[in-house]
Amino acid sequence: AYNTGSRSIIIGEEELQKFYCRITKQLMGKEHGHDVIDSLQRLHLIMASTKYTRRLPVELHDRLLSLCVSSSVEQLTVLTSAVLRETLPPSGPGQIYTLHDHSPLPSHTAALMLSQAESKEDLSALSSLLLRSLEGRPAGILSHLHTLPLLNTIITYCPESLTEDHVTLLSKRLVEWLRYASVQQGGVASSGGFFTGPRIRQPGPVVELDGCVCGDFFTVLCVSQAFSDDQWMNLYSFSLLRHWLITYHNVTDGNNSTDADDRSEVDGSVVSMVSATSSSSRLLPPKERLREKSFQYCQRLIEQSDRRCVYRAFPCVKSLFGRLNSDLSCSRVLLPIAQFYLNHGETAAVDSECVWRCVFGVLPAECFNDPYLAHETLSFIRANQLQLHSSVPLYTHYFPSLLKFLAWDSPGLVSDYVDVLPSLVTAGTAVELLHSLLDLPCLTAALTLQLRSACFPVSEPGGRGLSSLEAFRSPAHRGLFLFLLRGEAGSGDTMDRLSVLHDLLMEAADWSRVIQSAQSVPVLLHVYFNTVTTISDERLLAQLVLVLLERSSLLLNIPKYTAEIHRVFSHHLLKLCKLHPSLVVDQSRELLEFAGTTTNIHSKEDLYTHVVWVLGEYLSVSFDSRCSVDLVTSCFEALEAVLFEITSSGSPSPRVVTSLLSALAKLASRSHDLIPRVSLFLSKLRSGAVSWCGSEEDVVAVVTRGEELWSLLKLPSVALSVLTPPSLATSPRWHRDANATLPPRLRTLTGLTHTR
Repeated sequence: AYNTGSRSIIIGEEELQKFYCRITKQLMGKEHGHDVIDSLQRLHLIMASTKYTRRLPVELHDRLLSLCVSSSVEQLTVLTSAVLRETLPPSGPGQIYTLHDHSPLPSHTAALMLSQAESKEDLSALSSLLLRSLEGRPAGILSHLHTLPLLNTIITYCPESLTEDHVTLLSKRLVEWLRYASVQQGGVASSGGFFTGPRIRQPGPVVELDGCVCGDFFTVLCVSQAFSDDQWMNLYSFSLLRHWLITYHNVTDGNNSTDADDRSEVDGSVVSMVSATSSSSRLLPPKERLREKSFQYCQRLIEQSDRRCVYRAFPCVKSLFGRLNSDLSCSRVLLPIAQFYLNHGETAAVDSECVWRCVFGVLPAECFNDPYLAHETLSFIRANQLQLHSSVPLYTHYFPSLLKFLAWDSPGLVSDYVDVLPSLVTAGTAVELLHSLLDLPCLTAALTLQLRSACFPVSEPGGRGLSSLEAFRSPAHRGLFLFLLRGEAGSGDTMDRLSVLHDLLMEAADWSRVIQSAQSVPVLLHVYFNTVTTISDERLLAQLVLVLLERSSLLLNIPKYTAEIHRVFSHHLLKLCKLHPSLVVDQSRELLEFAGTTTNIHSKEDLYTHVVWVLGEYLSVSFDSRCSVDLVTSCFEALEAVLFEITSSGSPSPRVVTSLLSALAKLASRSHDLIPRVSLFLSKLRSGAVSWCGSEEDVVAVVTRGEELWSLLKLPSVALSVLTPPSLATSPRWHRDANATLPPRLRTLTGLTHTR
């Protein structure tokens, strides 16, 4: 089965043969209309979709071949060439080269011949045919222009298919095209009318990049309103030149030794400069003469590259931007203009703020649902991140607008934002950006409502029925949605009534686009935190810890979303505190408040256990000299109260209980007056007072941890060194290194001392 737009083709072998016959009869006619084009399109689809290459009936093949060679209709030529490239010649490989009788050789026919060549001899014959067309003056530019790309393809796959005569001939023609192209602008076709005639201004000379009249020979860097045929061949020849020289001009000629050839490479520049100004250059062999002219050409390009075209071009580019910046249908054209301003704005000392406001602010806000603009904008940012940071200070200021692309099409763009997001994280944007990432599903819902509100007025049935849409249109909630849809940073890190917004968007939690947006947030949060930890600003990091605690309760209620965000928060809270242990003392009040709220245990167990762990691990004078006995005691008492509360009422999680026990033991080892209090609870565990455990496995886990801690606390000095080991003992961690001898020794000693 083959699908062609609105209809499908299910065709068997018998029906296929009938189809061949019908096309053959159609091609017998003198005129070939839409029915022939439609049949050829179906035939090409069938040929291209077949697993094995087919061989067409001889008569049909010949008629397609004749049409490919002789038709003046471009669409027919392209279609017949495409069909024939999917088939085998009727009489085996090599037979198609009987086309040498057709002159000039059409480009599609030559491409067909190249696709069906199966041997070096076939390619050599085709090369001869192509090079023969270069010997005389072309009937039209296409008869020469298609030759060089085809020859380039041939020498890529089989350079030995060109004989020495072929190389000599093309070397001569390349010299002519590279060095002796016209320096007059090509003629522009007249549109006719009253002013047609001799009074029309004749084409002037080509100019340099800076606007001066060309004072030397033509190159690819010359500027012209229109190019002549020989100038086009100059451009094509230069594109082929490097490949040609590498393929055919690096071989030692004749009896010259390798040393002599090496010397010619080293001294080539000197020889070329001398021969370039000498009439003896024309007496050199064609290959050597091409090398000399190539050297001259490259020298000329280097000289042209020093000319500045920026100042003359800026008024034109500025005028173009002024015409297009208000036309959203031309939004993708503005990105090359932005690239021009980025590359040359500083050189020309022009104000480009309006360009960046348009590209990074207006376009993402107005065209967030344009996938092509999104892809090209992100590609532009990825390619210029370093330059944007140094030259465009406002770039990070527009991150709320740039996030709209991601909010609308998270699955398609999340990989791009993994690369782009680090460039948006700065000390000034970090906090607001974190809030924006957490609110990304809300932004997706707001963009959906914005489009729906614009497409369906209130008077139409489609504009009613959604409570969230009514809230979006309500003046009472307008401020919430305006903040969410803001285009620039700096108006505040987050909003006061965030929980109200979540209630208004409750029905959006099961929209597929919102769910997809939520799925991308954990990935981007990992990228965000890995980037923000490289900023050496402890005040900023302390603020981020507060955001983690606060936003753990303020998330849009999407299935699995909250749990995933808590998991990311837990992971990076540990990393932040490990890198900067003083954060625990700085934010001890907020951390203790979080740990002392028992409701957090049930709704945020993963984050809660990690907060308890960092309090027990880093609230120590060995990490921060500001950690006083009073602070340790107040933390101990808060965690102790929670432990007694959860074990006396309900069935707490063993994970939470063991985390609290470990934290209390660590704190007690640093203030020995607290040891009796935690030992009392541990002794109760040893006596079997664990009725609050739900299973035998939980009982074993809790009791085992309790016995270990109780045994340590009987020896306070040992407990301190084990529960709060000095950095020398923890890094390097020899007892965990599988390649060291310490682990097996410890296991051996344990086995010897273990009672049997």
